[in-house]
Amino acid sequence: MATARNRAIDRIRREQTLARKTELLARAEQLPADEEAVIPDERLELIFACCHPALATEAQVALTLSLVGGLTTPEIARAFLLPEATLAQRLVRAKRKIRDAGIPLRVPPEHLLPDRLRTALATIYLVFNAGYGPPVRRELCGEAIRLAAVLATLMPDEAEAHGLHALLLLQDARRDARVSPGGELVLLDEQDRRLWDADEIEQGRRSLERAMAMRLPGPYQLQAAIASLHFDETTDWVQIALLYGRLAELNPSPVIELNRAVAVAMADGPEEGLELVDALPGLERYHLWHSTRAELLRRLGRDEEAAAAYTRALELAPSETERTFLRARLSTAMR
Repeated sequence: MATARNRAIDRIRREQTLARKTELLARAEQLPADEEAVIPDERLELIFACCHPALATEAQVALTLSLVGGLTTPEIARAFLLPEATLAQRLVRAKRKIRDAGIPLRVPPEHLLPDRLRTALATIYLVFNAGYGPPVRRELCGEAIRLAAVLATLMPDEAEAHGLHALLLLQDARRDARVSPGGELVLLDEQDRRLWDADEIEQGRRSLERAMAMRLPGPYQLQAAIASLHFDETTDWVQIALLYGRLAELNPSPVIELNRAVAVAMADGPEEGLELVDALPGLERYHLWHSTRAELLRRLGRDEEAAAAYTRALELAPSETERTFLRARLSTAMR
């Protein structure tokens, strides 16, 4: 009975703490952008605790996604474009190092928070991506946006914190338009703009303006700027391709280069884009690489090659929503 009573008291205290933090966050959202506010948040604190510099950056992110984000090993493996077994071993090694080296999982002093910011931002971004789907997991998207808002309030002088918050808002604004009522994936240029969330677009652009005013450009700001351009009545593909080029300089990645190739194809034609796609290394097991090739080949009238690429993308696609979309494209290419 004593144990039960103590647990009940602890639960009441946690609920009261959550209520206080929710109230603080609501107040913080009303603060001017230049007014500092420190908001305690247990999940955000745990993220910073997991981002210990003694661990490799990728291990920090993977561990935090597992312990804090609640993502499964297959979900984290997909986020890193790694085989599941490789990611599982990475998690085991990280946990073993924490145990053997006696690394304390505690919140670092305030002056050390900026040193762990990059990993914290990456973790929140990947949690959002895991929820963005398909299939959509609204609770993960909402939690990532909330954490990004808290982080931007906690560290108001960090441009990339505002950039990440802007990016997540702008991406989430299109959530309801990405999948049809029948569960089919809808490409950006085919989406019903009436389903886009105008309030989130406005909030995201305000956060982006705050970030850009600091004149410290970073990957999340660039991605947010690209996302913002997609909401314009006429898409400026030349500008988007340039932004992807700058993003690739700051954060070299074949996935970023794949997105740049798509923008180049839209700006200069499918032949230019396909040349860039075919030159990318290490994406043979990435379904979007194959589906991008397939779409460009289809646009060039190379239907047999397009069908083969769609078939391979279909084999690698991680969700039924994407497989349904690819089957429809494959059927079109084979006519």
